[in-house]
Amino acid sequence: MDGKIFALRTTANREEQVMDFIDANLKKKNLEIYAVANPYGMRGYIFIEAKSEQDAQESFQGIPYARGLLPKTLDFKELEPMLEQIKAPMNIQEKDIVEIISGPFKREKAKVKRIDEGKEEVVVELLEAAIPIPMTLKLDAVKVIRRDSDETITKEE
Repeated sequence: MDGKIFALRTTANREEQVMDFIDANLKKKNLEIYAVANPYGMRGYIFIEAKSEQDAQESFQGIPYARGLLPKTLDFKELEPMLEQIKAPMNIQEKDIVEIISGPFKREKAKVKRIDEGKEEVVVELLEAAIPIPMTLKLDAVKVIRRDSDETITKEE
């Protein structure tokens, strides 16, 4: 795979929507796009790995909130510090308070009830729910924000 990485400017806080639109475009237009990423905490940009600048341009053509590619391609080494390894050992324990970072309950806080490392899943209950209902999520759909012992997590080891 000889992809080039392009930075796409977007309207701040609309990165997820732009990524959803790009995903829909990829299926319709059969473009050679290898990856689309929005590193956690980075606002106003998403990164597109594509075979050519033409494929990258076509991927966001006609999409609201997409502002255009930066003129220069990026090297993976420039992005690597912003990306986190998904297969890294998860530092989640029962009773931890987590934030859901993907799916329909994105940005909701929940308490960990059970962890199934074999399936890479975690069972949580939303903190704000009137009636606690257990939900099963993938481990990479949550991030720890507070330990049961109330120490704040600043960065996953």
